Amino acid sequence: MATRTKRVGEDRLIKKYPNRRLYDTQTSTYVTLADIKGLVMTSESFKVVDAKTDEDLTRNILLQIILEEEAGGAPVFSSQMLSQIIRFYGNSMQGLMGNYLEKTMQSFVDIHNKLGDQTKGLGASSTPEAWSQMLNLQNPLMQGLMGSYMEQSKDLFVKMQEQMQGSHNMFSGFPFTPQPNKTEKE
Repeated sequence: MATRTKRVGEDRLIKKYPNRRLYDTQTSTYVTLADIKGLVMTSESFKVVDAKTDEDLTRNILLQIILEEEAGGAPVFSSQMLSQIIRFYGNSMQGLMGNYLEKTMQSFVDIHNKLGDQTKGLGASSTPEAWSQMLNLQNPLMQGLMGSYMEQSKDLFVKMQEQMQGSHNMFSGFPFTPQPNKTEKE
């Protein structure tokens, strides 16, 4: 069987068959969730589709990987956090919550990358043990970075809130008029 070459700008195509096996069309081999996780870790662009229907299953596969990671060791998400996320499904704020989490995660990744860039000049390796030692040694620095990150997250949320409040025009078609404040009457 010939190996399919990926074109520039094209996602690597993984097909999921009814027997639940994943097939990498680029390497012409069956792959596992661990292999897919490897693609994620190397920032390889890919797409998982159902072999019969071409339905995009990428999110489902990524969620499976997260589930395995959460069950396997030190979880990222607490039960309380997962419960709070679940409460937003079906809520009018669901889209806002997803957008907020995505932007917050991107801010966290940016901080992580900046820290990584700064440690490259120090000859530090990028193993988890090395990161752990460095973070323990530089606790005040990390507290400052995390404080900055939390401040950015708060600012992002406040901006989103202001945008929502600023969009009061979307309610202008409703058959009620806002009541004036008591201070305006006097």
